[in-house]
Amino acid sequence: MATTPQTAQYGEASIRVLKGLEPVKQRPGMYTRTDNPLHIVQEVIDNAADEALAGFGKRIAVTLHADGSVSVDDDGRGIPFGLHPEEQVAVLEIVFTRLHAGGKFDKGAGNAYSFSGGLHGVGVSVTNALASRLQVSVWREGQMASLAFSGGDVIEPLLVRKAGAAERGAAGLGLSDRKSGTSVRVWPDPKYFDATELPRAELTHLLRSKAVLMPGVSVSLTVEKGGDKPPEVQTWIYQGGLRDYLSQGLAADPIIPLFEGAGYAGAAESENFAEGEGVAWVLGFTEDGGVLRESYVNLIPTVAGGTHESGLKDGLFGAVKTFIELHALLPKGVKLMPEDVFSRASFVLSAKVLDPQFQGQIKERLNSRDALRLVSQFTRPALELWLNQHVEFGKRLAELVIRQAQTRQRASQKVEKRKGSGVAVLPGKLTDCESRDLSLNEVFLVEGDSAGGSAKMGRDKETQAILPLRGKVLNAWEVERDRLFANNEIHDISVAIGIDPHGPGDSPDFSGLRYGKVCILSDADVDGSHIQVLLLTLFFRHFPQLIARGHVYIAKPPLFRIDAPARGKKPAAKFYALDLGEQEATLDKLRKEGAKEGSWSISRFKGLGEMNAEQLWETTLNPETRRLLPVAWGLMSFADTVVSFTKLMGKGEAASRRELMELHGDTVDLDV
Repeated sequence: MATTPQTAQYGEASIRVLKGLEPVKQRPGMYTRTDNPLHIVQEVIDNAADEALAGFGKRIAVTLHADGSVSVDDDGRGIPFGLHPEEQVAVLEIVFTRLHAGGKFDKGAGNAYSFSGGLHGVGVSVTNALASRLQVSVWREGQMASLAFSGGDVIEPLLVRKAGAAERGAAGLGLSDRKSGTSVRVWPDPKYFDATELPRAELTHLLRSKAVLMPGVSVSLTVEKGGDKPPEVQTWIYQGGLRDYLSQGLAADPIIPLFEGAGYAGAAESENFAEGEGVAWVLGFTEDGGVLRESYVNLIPTVAGGTHESGLKDGLFGAVKTFIELHALLPKGVKLMPEDVFSRASFVLSAKVLDPQFQGQIKERLNSRDALRLVSQFTRPALELWLNQHVEFGKRLAELVIRQAQTRQRASQKVEKRKGSGVAVLPGKLTDCESRDLSLNEVFLVEGDSAGGSAKMGRDKETQAILPLRGKVLNAWEVERDRLFANNEIHDISVAIGIDPHGPGDSPDFSGLRYGKVCILSDADVDGSHIQVLLLTLFFRHFPQLIARGHVYIAKPPLFRIDAPARGKKPAAKFYALDLGEQEATLDKLRKEGAKEGSWSISRFKGLGEMNAEQLWETTLNPETRRLLPVAWGLMSFADTVVSFTKLMGKGEAASRRELMELHGDTVDLDV
């Protein structure tokens, strides 16, 4: 029987507080992949790899047992098993049973890990929560400790004893003289996963790549066959392997020799990078076939890429473009784009970042804004030098890049011809972009002429157009369509975009559309929000298909800039915050990094015009680091949305708006 509003009870007792590892069991998909258990096993492998990355381990052994369990053994320092000074619980137990507990929050000199993939302190506790059984053994300081769990709960309490030679060899590494290390054996619980078997190809690739990225470290995979059949064993060890790894994976012969390099920040680095941060890479270019692209951050595979890959793309484009211009190789009329250089590039990229920010717990994409500049700074000068030392190879690469650009431009011109010859005269204040590729082109509707000036200087002139707007746009909610063009600002917006005003049921001609993204860029204050509302009202009322097709966006510039002093190993840096909440979160982070209270300075941008071109590019225009919100239809019907807009924007609705403010005024945060 369905619960009716009369029988449903909602009171204080309805609120449930999930404790311990319950959140993971309730919503495993928030913490890991649920198609198979590979990610929860990878969390254990990553811990072993972090020990090797820190220089304390030389061997990692993974075993797929015949009973479906998986063991991961390493010869690192071993997880501490004494009592935690504050919690008074064995550290080994805390690591496997508490979310957000770990040894990798504090980075820098004197801490357990300067660089690591572990960030959130939830990794192996998630593994434990989703395992029907997990047992861990640790060797350190002449002792051996063991502990076993089921579903995240302790079922065999901590046992510590003197380590003997036989015990040290029982961990799976076959090293009777091992003095330290950790062995974890996990039985994934089938009820949390679509399939319990690990994908062998993915696991093999993961382990092989770990060996490639950690020269001199032995990584092995043992697969038990059961019965009397001998196990299948694979071992990887590379003394210097990025080049070999890429050359073996390329689908075709490279047109120039593979370019390999590395760069890391030194102690005297002054560009906001900590000592040891940097990147190693190998690049190859092929004319046909698939491309191989793999990137890693602190040995964690980032299969969805991120800002470190964007940094490589930026450095690669800058170096190749400079070489082509230096040798006057570019034919007349050809415009180079980053994708022309990047489209035929294969690479393996391994970045070391002190405090990486990933997208989500499974860490498939790097979001750290500084990583773009970090990678670009080390790759561009090295590639420029190499190209100018090997001019023939540079010219071969230039020919390939120019052919890619010509192919792209021919495809774009075919689209132009279908548009017809009737072209409206563009507004004089529009600073247009050079590209005609709708998938790349963007126009920013910018509040004020001064901000428009900064945006013009800071933009990417290839793909970004700027249309400054004077004052506040007309409230177009009750303006008849045939009277719209009496307003100069609305006329200029329509002509610049290339779409005529239309209704929700119309099918306007989109062949004249000039930009794939129409971005509203206003100040981060109340006036800026008002301008956003006026422009959104215009688009909803008179250009609804522009929203329906996903062409309208809102750019989010920061309201605050925070200048932070040097903090331990981290040098002085500047941070940007969208609002007061982000400002406080940034200050909390600075406090945790050791900054003294009040040692930072906070400045507030009164408007976009106060930002210089470089700041506006870094925070708001750069596609790799900006925040751009898509505008889309919500769950309300069009008719209901019209009613809401009428109440908010209609001229005769003052009484309704007053009632709305009286009812909900206390829930609004005012920024006066």
